[in-house]
Amino acid sequence: MEFGEVPLDRAEGAILAHSHKVEGGRVRKGRVLSPEDIATLRAAGIDHVVVADPGPDDLIEDAAATRIADALVPDPAAVGLRATEAATGRVNFYATGPGVLSLQVAALHRLNRIDPMITVATLPPFARVAAGTMVATVKIISYAVDRGALDAAAAIGAAIAVAPVKLKTATLLITTMGDAGPGKGEAAVATRLDRLGMVLDRTEAIPHDAPAIADALSGVDSDLALLLTASATSDPRDVGPMGLVKAGGALTRFGMPVDPGNLLFYGTLGVRPVIGLPGCARSPALNGADWVLERICCGIAPTDEEIAAMGVGGLLKESPARPHPRAG
Repeated sequence: MEFGEVPLDRAEGAILAHSHKVEGGRVRKGRVLSPEDIATLRAAGIDHVVVADPGPDDLIEDAAATRIADALVPDPAAVGLRATEAATGRVNFYATGPGVLSLQVAALHRLNRIDPMITVATLPPFARVAAGTMVATVKIISYAVDRGALDAAAAIGAAIAVAPVKLKTATLLITTMGDAGPGKGEAAVATRLDRLGMVLDRTEAIPHDAPAIADALSGVDSDLALLLTASATSDPRDVGPMGLVKAGGALTRFGMPVDPGNLLFYGTLGVRPVIGLPGCARSPALNGADWVLERICCGIAPTDEEIAAMGVGGLLKESPARPHPRAG
C-alpha cells in the first residue's frame, strides 16, 4: 500500500487519510474518493490530500478485519460469543452469557507479531464475563494490509472462546466456634454465585471440627460444596482439609500465592468440587478465591502450575475485612 500526499487530480479511487471541511459538511477520512468528492474538495480550495492507495496484493481494512475475526472464532455462537460487523477496520467480540474467557495465549502472541498493522486485544485469560461483556477486538490499523500477512495471521486458527458455567447450585457450610454465630459471608458468596448464574440453595452452620465438617460434606447434594471456617485454615492438616479427607474426599491443593486469598484449599468429594474459602471471601472485594471459584464452576479446575502462576499479578487490593492490613 502506498501512503502519502498526492495532487488532487491523482487521488481518485484512493482512500482519504485525513478528513477535510468543505461547504456543507466534511469529506471524512476512510472514504474512497469519487469524482464527486474530488470536485467538492477542489471547490473548497484543496489541491493536495493525504491518501492510502492499496496495491493488488492488499486487502482493505474491513475485509481484512473480518478475515482475521472469522479465523479466530469460526462459529461465534458455538463458543459463547457474538461478533460485530466490521467497521473502520474493527470487529468486536461480546460474550453471550456468563463464563470465563478461554484463550490460546501463545497463538495470539504469534498473531500479534506477524505485522504491526494486524492486532488482536483481549481481556486477560480466564476473566469472568457476563452477557454483553466485550472480550476481544480485532483491529486493522492501516487502511489496507498485505494479503500474505493476512494469510499467516488467519492460519493461527481458532483462539478465543467463552467457557460457560457448568455448575448450577452450591451449598455453603459455615463453621462456628463456641457460642459465636456463623458470622458474615453468606451474602458475599451468594453474590459471587449469582454473577455466574448459579444459585446458593442451602447454607448450614456447623461446629468447627473435622468430624462435623465430614458429616456435613457427605450430606451435600448441590453441584458444588463451599466451606467457610470460623478460624483461618493454616495447614493441610487443619479441620477444613481434614474434614474433606474424613468424608472420603481428596485434597487437590492447599494455599495459593494470591493476597488476599492465600488460605484457600480445594478438592473433590466423588465428582463434586469442594472449595475451602479463605476468610477474605466474606468480603465482596476481589480475592484469590474468585479466580479459583470461577474456573471450577466452568469446569476448569486450575492445576498446581496454574495456581503457582497466579502469584504474578496476585497482589490484589486490600480487603476491608482483613484485620491486619499488609501496610500496618
